[in-house]
Amino acid sequence: MFAGRYTGFVKIALGQINPTVGDFVGNAEKIVHYAARARTAGAEVILFPELSICGYPPRDLVERATFVAHNREIAEAIARMTVGITVVAGLVTPANGKTGKSVMNSAAVLRDGRIVHVQSKRLLPTYDVFDEMRNFAPADHQELFCQGSTSIALTICEDAWNDKNFWDRRLYGNDPVEDLMVGGGKLLLNISASPFYVAKQELRRKMLTAIARKYHTVVAMCNQVGGNDSIVFDGSSVVIGPDGSVIAQARSFEEDLIFCDTDALTGDIHPELGSEDANAYAALVLGTRDYVGKCGFRKVIIGLSGGIDSALTAAIAVDALGAENVMGVGMPGPYSSQGSIDDAAALAENLGIRFEIVPIGDVVQAFRNTLAPVFSGFHEDTTEENIQARTRGNILMSLSNKFGAMVLSTGNKSELAVGYCTLYGDMAGGLAVISDVPKTMVYRLSHYVNRGREIIPQNTITKPPSAELRPNQKDTDSLPEYEVLDAILDDYVEEMKSAKEIAEAHGFDIALVRRVIALIERTEYKRQQAAPGLKISTKAFGVGRRFPIAARSDLA
Repeated sequence: MFAGRYTGFVKIALGQINPTVGDFVGNAEKIVHYAARARTAGAEVILFPELSICGYPPRDLVERATFVAHNREIAEAIARMTVGITVVAGLVTPANGKTGKSVMNSAAVLRDGRIVHVQSKRLLPTYDVFDEMRNFAPADHQELFCQGSTSIALTICEDAWNDKNFWDRRLYGNDPVEDLMVGGGKLLLNISASPFYVAKQELRRKMLTAIARKYHTVVAMCNQVGGNDSIVFDGSSVVIGPDGSVIAQARSFEEDLIFCDTDALTGDIHPELGSEDANAYAALVLGTRDYVGKCGFRKVIIGLSGGIDSALTAAIAVDALGAENVMGVGMPGPYSSQGSIDDAAALAENLGIRFEIVPIGDVVQAFRNTLAPVFSGFHEDTTEENIQARTRGNILMSLSNKFGAMVLSTGNKSELAVGYCTLYGDMAGGLAVISDVPKTMVYRLSHYVNRGREIIPQNTITKPPSAELRPNQKDTDSLPEYEVLDAILDDYVEEMKSAKEIAEAHGFDIALVRRVIALIERTEYKRQQAAPGLKISTKAFGVGRRFPIAARSDLA
């Protein structure tokens, strides 16, 4: 029924841009600039990402009437400045229903100086990082629009993620793609803000490929790129031919403009990064750059312990912001080894960043002296360890205040999961860069950093990890080996498996599995006070994972 479809026009462009939420003028300037480039190159239509005019996700900003009104004003201004090419861009529009939410997630088709068509999103996701039903009303129908003699099916992100032939279990009863294509669509366009997680690009492409083959048509998806809060968007915009082949591909993790000839089925193929580790690292760099910059900062401060977590965080920061904007601070305490201090200094030299040493011994002793009368008769325990961590947190935040630089906290996902971190100490900061990176992945990414030359000192990678808060301390004094811990975390946090299932799948002692799960549950109060982190997995702590603090859990 769908064989031999003809698109009817020659050239489309995909404007993969990095918008900032609420920056209407800046986002409009990008759209106008990319549209002008596309028009000069002969494109008839250019796509921009979902909600590209206001930035995604706008969250509760859409409840402000002035925010919604500004969307329309900016869209009309863009239309007047892009005559000569059809522009498809995302925006928020009023919902005209008498009940429900007051706005809709929409796409505007701009042509000949005006808005000629508005299409609103039907499928509103409410899983993982998404909560669109909170903010938007769903469209009750969608219509084709025409470019010349060609009927075009225009969809918005999730609208394309409900193909009954691709998914084992669909989330919605409707399939907007099917409705539009059965209704006469000749070409499928999709504007998206599809967030990144490791292996997401492959899944997204397989899904679009299945649609292209099913309807024997060209499918063009323009995806947002950039970081907005904890969410990183990889771009990776793509055009798929009727046979499922990739005929145009944008770069990942950077703005890009690509073209596609929909008659000849040819287009720009820009190189991909390749490995999962390369994509994860690029996501962390982009997320750090955009979070720091979009929050109005230029410089960052990192506590360098000589350990692998702070080393990886510093390497990411330098790649994101430049060595001149990164300051490392060594804060040796009573149990810090000379080797750790030397490793931190070597890292700073390799990265070319400013490095300051601020000893904490006297401050820690002052705390202990002050508390000694109250603590009389009690043995030393984690209290004294936490005093050291909180002293370091205070020093970093003081430097942040003085120099106007954001503190990047350095805890990894494994530590954050089981509470191997100190509130108001090593958790202090504006962004938790690697909080969604398990410890085993920290090692892999550190090797990736060193792929060209040694940046992270080899001794930092090979020595047993330690917080150095008591004599001869090692992480394994309190925790299982990280290979075991991370396997449990992956199954429990991301796959939602029970203790019994995890123990049987890996041959682990079920008592150990239950102990780890108990730590995960007990630490929820810490995680909900942590700095925002960058999401690169299917289930990150923080955004997208909503668990109660005051609760009991069945660990069986």
